[in-house]
Formats: sequence, structure tokens, C-alpha cells
Amino acid sequence: MLERDYIMRLIREFMAALERMLEKKEVTTRREELKKLYEQYIGPYAFYFTASIDKVIESLSQESEERRFYKLEMLAELYHAEADMVSKPEADILLRKAYALYDYQEIHSKTYSLDRIRKMNDIEKKLQNFEIDQ
Repeated sequence: MLERDYIMRLIREFMAALERMLEKKEVTTRREELKKLYEQYIGPYAFYFTASIDKVIESLSQESEERRFYKLEMLAELYHAEADMVSKPEADILLRKAYALYDYQEIHSKTYSLDRIRKMNDIEKKLQNFEIDQ
């Protein structure tokens, strides 16, 4: 019970910090803030930015199942947010990573989430638009 309360508090803090970061006007400032969120809530930015989804999931396998799913959700949120700050080739990669993490949660989690489904649909639309624009 204490673990769950801690994780829920952590998620609320993370979402509030992510929202504050997204409100910043300058892209450079937002990217720096985003990197801090990676470091504070997930782990080394350099690793998670470049790692494959398999490596990401493997790196979090030492966590308890509940904590792992919440970290995967936070990481998917970070990938999704960062995709809006970068150009198309990088954005496409980040959107695919976010989608893969949401999909992994959808398959393995015991919790159904309409919000997750909505985000997956949003990513699919963005990826289709990228393919049309190219």
C-alpha cells in the first residue's frame, strides 16, 4: 500500500512537472527541462534517448511490476512530448518509441486505459501525417 501511494504521488509530481515544462515558450528551455525530467524520474537521458525499446524494457526489468509500468508510462509521455520539439526524422523515432511503450503496456498491463488508447491513436495519426508529408 505504501509503495502504491508513493508511486501515485510520483506520477502526480511528474505530470505536474511535465505540464510546467510544456508551458515554457522557448524550445531550448523546454528540451533542457525535459532532460531533467528524464534524469529525475527515469534515468540517464543519453541512454533512454538512444536505446531501443527492447533495451529500455530490459533496463527497467529490475523494478517491481507496478513501478516498471509507471516508469514505462512516464517514459512514453516524455518521448511523446519530445517528439513535438524536434524535426521529423527524430520526431518519427520518438513517436514510434512512445507508441511501442504504450502498446507494451496495453498488452501486459492489467489496467485498461482510455487515455492510453487515445494517445496511441494520436500517435498513429501523427505518424501517418509524417509519411504523407515526406
